Amino acid sequence: MSDRAMDKSTESFTPPSTRAFAILDGHALLSNQGVPLNLEWIRQVRVNTTAVERRAQTHVTRRTVKKEWQAAWMLRAITCMDLTTLSGDDTDERVRRLCAKARQPLQPALVKQLGIEDLKIQVAAVCVYHRFVETARRALAGTHVRVAAVSTGFPAGLSPLPDRIAEIRHSVEAGASDIDVVITRAHVFGGRWQELYDEIAAFKLACGSAHMKVILGTGDLLTLRNVARASFVAMMAGADFIKTSTGKEPTNATLPVGFVMTRAIREYAQETGMAVGFKPAGGIRTAKQSTEWLGLMKEELGFDWMKPDLFRFGASGLLNDIERQLEHHATGRYSADYRHPIA
Repeated sequence: MSDRAMDKSTESFTPPSTRAFAILDGHALLSNQGVPLNLEWIRQVRVNTTAVERRAQTHVTRRTVKKEWQAAWMLRAITCMDLTTLSGDDTDERVRRLCAKARQPLQPALVKQLGIEDLKIQVAAVCVYHRFVETARRALAGTHVRVAAVSTGFPAGLSPLPDRIAEIRHSVEAGASDIDVVITRAHVFGGRWQELYDEIAAFKLACGSAHMKVILGTGDLLTLRNVARASFVAMMAGADFIKTSTGKEPTNATLPVGFVMTRAIREYAQETGMAVGFKPAGGIRTAKQSTEWLGLMKEELGFDWMKPDLFRFGASGLLNDIERQLEHHATGRYSADYRHPIA
């Protein structure tokens, strides 16, 4: 994307953590702690839109995984899901039902047919509004499923900054282990990179030990160059994940955006020695799409980005289709949608 050297302040930055978090091209990476904002780096970002779109088109026409390998990839996709309910009519009972599905995403009979009892498949997280964090935490007690909360004036991100920061703190206090924050898109349109950096850094501080996923709202950012620049600023400010969308925009996760954001993650890792996760969200509804996204992660970043520590799907209906495809793999027959309810 860009060909330049980082300034001295960034080069001298040493993350406090010393534990290898991921491997990229044979090099050990640490978890992201952020770096000082490098405006020269941001200014020099370039994206060849035609090349990115061509790459996305060829990605979906390549040979795909089949048979038992396809089933294995779909099981991996389940473990990387943030099972989500973000509707205006959400209730405590709906959230509890979603958490029950998160704890046991596949029907016991299907698990037995597939012979995967020992894998103890569960989703990565359940994502809810702040109002339901406590409900989800109680429903998921005793599991490894994380509780994620959308915050900072989701989905528009236009409430006053002190209110957005307070919202993060309240969700963390209620038990959320992941916080999905929304940036002010106007900072991107105006090229106000310092303001964007300061905003995200303030969110990171409020998150404390909770993982911060920074939602860029890529469908609103107009150009792939804006997507790349916003990705770099978010990572410099300490994002644990960069996320495509809220799921509420007309255009959500697309493969061209995915390629731009994963290339940004790669470049950031090469320059800083730190790993950042990726979360596509919105519009991913089929098992085939899940394997396409997993394939993108494998090709662009490697196996460590095919695990929930560094890759998540923001999904609500995706699990339904994956369960149907797995049942077809096990029995040779497709079942009706209503046999695999989410909530």
